[in-house]
Amino acid sequence: MIPWLIFAAVVVPLVVLAYVVSRRKTAAGEQVAIEDDATRERTEREFAAAEAYEEAWHEEDKERYHDERLP
Repeated sequence: MIPWLIFAAVVVPLVVLAYVVSRRKTAAGEQVAIEDDATRERTEREFAAAEAYEEAWHEEDKERYHDERLP
């Protein structure tokens, strides 16, 4: 009976403390950075370029598929 009391009195608070500390570190790491207009515009240009590349890739893939000789 005594080992269980020691376990409850020592280990459980340590686990709770570790959980609280890890949540604080996670919350601190999730702070959103303030974004200015130049950064926002650059991000939008990068997304537009990525979407254009993806569209071109899909078109090339369609052509490649139609050019394949299926058995």
